[in-house]
Parts: sequence; structure tokens; C-alpha cells
Amino acid sequence: MPIHDLKEQIQRLPEQPGVYLYVNRAGETIYVGKARSLRDRVRSYLGASGSNPKTDALLDEIAAVDVIVTDSVVEALALENHLIKQRAPRYNILLRDDKNYPYLQLTTGEAFPRVLVARAVERDGHVYAGPFLPARLARRTMGLTHRLFGIRSCNEVITGQRGRPCLEHDIKRCLAPCVASLCSPERYAQAVADTRLFLEGRNQELADTLHARMMDAAAHERFEEAAALRDALRTVRAVQERQQKMASPALGDRDVFGVKVGPSGAVVQVFQVRGGRVVERVEFAAEAGTDTGRDGDVVEAAVQQFYADQVPPPDVHVPVLPEEAGALESWLGERAGRRVRLGVPQRGDKRGLLDLARRNAEFTYRSRFDAGVTAHYEALELLQAALRLPELPRRIECFDISTIQGSETVASMVVCEDGRMKRGDYRKFRVGSREPGTGNRPAPRSPIPDSVRFLDDFAAMEQVVRRRYAKLLEAGGPFPDIILIDGGKGQLTAAYAALESVGLSNLVAIGLAKKEELIFTRDHDQPLALDPHGPALRLLQRIRDEAHRFAVTFHRQARAMRDLRSALDDIPGVGPRRRKALLIRFGSVAGVRRATREELTAVVGGKAADAVVAHFART
Repeated sequence: MPIHDLKEQIQRLPEQPGVYLYVNRAGETIYVGKARSLRDRVRSYLGASGSNPKTDALLDEIAAVDVIVTDSVVEALALENHLIKQRAPRYNILLRDDKNYPYLQLTTGEAFPRVLVARAVERDGHVYAGPFLPARLARRTMGLTHRLFGIRSCNEVITGQRGRPCLEHDIKRCLAPCVASLCSPERYAQAVADTRLFLEGRNQELADTLHARMMDAAAHERFEEAAALRDALRTVRAVQERQQKMASPALGDRDVFGVKVGPSGAVVQVFQVRGGRVVERVEFAAEAGTDTGRDGDVVEAAVQQFYADQVPPPDVHVPVLPEEAGALESWLGERAGRRVRLGVPQRGDKRGLLDLARRNAEFTYRSRFDAGVTAHYEALELLQAALRLPELPRRIECFDISTIQGSETVASMVVCEDGRMKRGDYRKFRVGSREPGTGNRPAPRSPIPDSVRFLDDFAAMEQVVRRRYAKLLEAGGPFPDIILIDGGKGQLTAAYAALESVGLSNLVAIGLAKKEELIFTRDHDQPLALDPHGPALRLLQRIRDEAHRFAVTFHRQARAMRDLRSALDDIPGVGPRRRKALLIRFGSVAGVRRATREELTAVVGGKAADAVVAHFART
């Protein structure tokens, strides 16, 4: 998969919320996604191969990955939606359903309006607000209108003639317009007006209205009403303070430049804001060796280059003004045919967006120029050269056997990808004379005699490797680049016998013998000695030791389960309940052995009692 070629870049992604963009070889954005942690989300695609045909098609076409860091997941959701509408990446259409994010509908066409969730905006005379990102935010906001303003949630036809209100009024989530004595049409209309201001985002206007009504209620000693208005006012102000910088109406139309200049070069990020929403992000970079100069010089060059072929918006925000700011502003005005302001915001949402553009520029700079975070593949490259492999051995699977004189024999398989252990792919095996899923049929034939089949490491290794790769062959992979066997020539021969039996003898297997730490291969009679202090041997030792640890742990668990078994477990017809009843009645297995048939029958019945008596007669 081409995405694996981006693994080094993915490891350098930040663990912050944001938006990631997949790009094909033609430079087209083919997928836009959101993430709570950019590194974790993008890294999950490395193991997504085979999940479904659509994902496989996406992974086959990815040539580059780009990210935009945001302050929160909510901002990432909003930005993702805008970028999808702006760029229309085709894999978003294929991989996502065709519904849009929900809206809230205030049914002003009704006499007593309600707030409902809608999937589309219709021309039906009602008021719509949204879209809400994520979708659950729509229902939370709808619940807030019930709690703050008392908007009804029922489907009743309101006449005001109902005798008593429902439970919603009792828990203070409805003004109860169905009872005329509790809520007049005028009072409900005021609640609808407040709800409309709230849904349309006119929070400052709503806050002023609520504050004036609260003061009036307090002045006329309607203290309960004043307290309710006070609580609503606090909530509205809290919502107002959490307005998203990525979708704030106060931002209007403007471009925001973030700049990072360092010894290796410079990076400029431009956020294009239209209608208060970030709709696009453009990046410039000056490679290492370029004389980038000061921040102001970089800003001046970036502004000139960016607006050489497009019309600037009314406002352009930069981190620092260039020396010829006046001349640059005049040039921009001539390009636009109106005044263009070039400025450095100092506070509020505008400053927040400028800081966000700067942080994205800093991240891009680190990703592009900082060689210290590049993944190191020296060990894998040395292994490739030593074993004469056609490509880098990115995936290594290692097997180890754990047993005590053939008792409770188990095996482990651990996986290492790109030098890192992949615990999610670890596997455990129980080794026996009847393989799982074969019933009473004997295990498939092997070059190892039946008499010693599962009493030594060779037999166990042959069975485990065969079972692993027969199943992997059915699943279609992924196949390892190297199969590492804990052992010498004998274990390696058993492993290759298993691979040949399933038609995978083309896979590369090697044995790592303890003590001398020599590498055994099929193609050479003499073992291979790697540099005892080199990274290649250290990597193989680390993988082998992890497989040994995993196998020993599983073996201890298997022995513990064996020791917890009772002699009664082997008696046909005696399950956990009857076993418990026997032990409670007779105190121990020895007490059950001494019991007469009549005593046993009184506890577990005649048929089970006969089975118990027959079992102990044989033993």
C-alpha cells in the first residue's frame, strides 16, 4: 500500500485535534477527515487494508498526507465540513453517506412553535438554524431551548383548554401553553422570540433582552421569574464565550497569514476566511539554503506572491507588518479596486485565528525541516543486506515454544513492524495431538513421527507454523517479510516443512539460536554471524525475547488452569452445578470417592451417580 511509504511522516504528526487531507499523485485532495488526535487517526489507516473495497481503493491512491491543526474537535468538525464542500474530494462521497449535518427547525408556521431536528432546509415558512456539528449537538441545543425558554416538545394541538399540564411543565421544561391559565399566547410568543435569537447565534442581543427582563422582574418582586431569567442569561453568556474561532460571524471575509522562519527555511500558512468560515488553507515554503531573512521580509514576499493572481479580501491579517506596509497596502487596493487593510490583530477571535495559523506553520516547519525526528531504519536495512532480501523487511513474525517435558505445551507468535512491536497482532497457540477444529480426526501428516509428535519443540513448531499460515493463506495476508524461529537448524527445518505443506515455501524463515546467537537459513549450511553489537542482531534478539516472554506467560496460565481442575471434571454428565453439589455434600473428591451409590443418587440422580461410581472404579 502506498500509504506505508508515508509512515515516517505519520509518526511526526501532532497528537492534537485537526483535519487531515489525503492527496493523490496529481496533487488533488481525495479525502478530508477529522480527528481528535491527528497522529492516532492517520496512523490507523496503516492497518486498514482489507477492511472494505472502498478503503482499499483510497489507500492505493494516497500519495501524500496534509494536516491542519485546530484548537478543538468541534473546530475540526466545522473545518472538515467546509473543506469537503470547497474541494469536493471524491472519496468523501464514496465513504460517507449522503446526508448532511442536521439543522434545527423552529416551526414558526404553527400557532405555538416547536423546535425539531431537520436534515434539510425547506421553503415552508419555518426558521432553520445550523448545520450543527457534530450531529448530537443539534439535539443538545434543542434540549437547551426546552430548559431555557420552555418551548414545548409535544405534538398536541394547542387550544389552551387542557385541564392540567403534563410532566414536562412540572420539571420546568415547558411553559404549558396547553393550559391557558399557566401560559398566555403572548408569553409563549416571547419565549419563541428568545429561542429564535438563540438559534440564529444573536447571543449578545438575547443576553441584553434577558438582562432587561430580569431587572424588570426583580424590580416588581417577581423573584422566581427573575431567578429563571438569571440562569438563562448565565447559560447564554457561557455559550457566547465558547463561540468557535473557525466559524465566527465576526471574522467576515479576510485572509490570515501564519509564518515560521528558521535556520532551515521558512513556511507560510494562509487561512482564507469567507463569511466568517475558514474555507481553504494555502501553504508556501522556502527550502533550506534560501536566504529567507526576517519575518517581515517573508510576509512581504508571501503577500505579493499570493495575490499575484487573485483578488484580496477587505482585510489581510499578518503576524508582523513589513517595512513597506503602506506601499503593499496600496498595491493590494489597486488589485481589489477598493480599500484593503493590512493589519496585526491584538485580541479576540481575530488574534486567535492568527495564532492558529502560526501554530500550523510551526508544525509544518518541524515536519519539513527537522531531520532529528525521522524514523531510523538502519537495523532493517542491515538485515535486508545480510539476508539478501529483495526489499526492506518491514514485518517480522517470531515463534517460540514453551513446555515442561511435553506437558501443557503452548506457543506464541509476536509481530514487529518497522522496528516496533505490534501487540494487537500477537497470537497464542495450544499444542496437542488433536488440532483445534479437527474433531476426532488426526492432525495433518508431518515428517515428524506420531510417537514423538508433541513431545519436542520440532513437532510443536511444525504444527504451530502450519496452523498460522494455513489460516493466513485463507485470509489473504498480510504475509511477513521474515519468519523468525526461536531455535536452530532443527526448528527451522520443521518450520519449512509446515510452510511447504500449505504452499508457502517461498516465505523467508530464519532461526536464531541461543548462546552463540547465530542466524540459520535454508540456503546456507553454515550459520550466519551478525555483528554482536550491531542494531540488526539487537532487533532480532528483542523480538525473540518478546516471543519468549509471551510464551512463558501463556504457559504459566495454562498450568494454573490445569491445577485448578478437579477430578470430577472428567466424569461424563457431571457439570459445574453437580460438581459443586457433590463437593458441598461430601467435602472433597476423596469424600465423593468413598460415598455409596445411594448417597450419590440423593445428590445428583441415579444416572450421574452410576457415572461417578464407574469413573472411580477405573481410577
